[in-house]
Amino acid sequence: MEQFRAFRVHHDEAGFRTGTESVALEDLPAGNVLISVHYSSVNYKDGLASTPDGKIVRNYPITPGIDLAGEVTESQDERYRPGDLVLATGYGLGVSHDGGYAEFARVPGDWLVPLPAGLTPLEAMAIGTAGFTAALSVERLLVNGLSPANGPVLVAGATGGVGSIAVCILGKLGFEVAAVTGKPDAADKLLALGASRVLSREEAASGAKGALGKAQWAAVVDPVGGSVTADMLKSVKYGGSVALSGMAAGGGLDTSVYPFILRGVNLLGIDSVECPMPLRLKLWRLLAGEWKPEAALQDWVTVYGLEQLPEALGTVLGGKAVGRQVISLKS
Repeated sequence: MEQFRAFRVHHDEAGFRTGTESVALEDLPAGNVLISVHYSSVNYKDGLASTPDGKIVRNYPITPGIDLAGEVTESQDERYRPGDLVLATGYGLGVSHDGGYAEFARVPGDWLVPLPAGLTPLEAMAIGTAGFTAALSVERLLVNGLSPANGPVLVAGATGGVGSIAVCILGKLGFEVAAVTGKPDAADKLLALGASRVLSREEAASGAKGALGKAQWAAVVDPVGGSVTADMLKSVKYGGSVALSGMAAGGGLDTSVYPFILRGVNLLGIDSVECPMPLRLKLWRLLAGEWKPEAALQDWVTVYGLEQLPEALGTVLGGKAVGRQVISLKS
């Protein structure tokens, strides 16, 4: 039985434990495509999967990693052949199906996206689930009428994965971007990514007193949730939108109806897990081309080995991550 390395999470009568261990190919879950994983990325959801109270994992033991990029080694799917480079994000990866934190993964071919021309496997995972979520957020805002003429766009959590890629994309598209961060020493990097200005969390929330605050933002990219969402809703201009994709600040939303019924604000839910495949393909083509976040890929990527994964997960869970963290599975 061929063995390979995987970061595994166990939760059973012996307790909760994580670590790198040897796994046999025959122990991989069902799927018609076997992939030699080159890279995976580190996301907040992966951090939750590595904790006993994360409420993300559906069954144990499991290999976390909600995305991956690599090379097909075996395939019973006529769309893929050995040697093809592919990526996968979402669906059950790392939650109910062994994910990307392993040297091999077996997945259904329906979950795969051919690696688009213009991206390497490392770049694809430097973008990863977070960057794909950023692209989906921007796409939804554009569909709902956002244009540079509408005014500035606020990006919350701008030093994180979703936020940093969103700043890059919006900057490339000609938007005035106000980047919000709790890390003042990252201001110069955010300006280099494409931000027009950088705000502290306190500055961003300063106009959110009372039921409605000053109408400032044409739109908001919000991967943070909780009180951040409630504050930002109060400051969106008439007819503007908030693209909400995360819950790093909590899963609750204490707000009022006033932004919606007095300013016609749209709250757009962003789900990258079950995103339809035609839209996935479209967005990955854009991320490899017109929307490619070159600035973030050059300066905002930290690559870890599998043995360093606990450190990377702790950085994300502790809110200390800056830019994108990638796990290399290449020998």
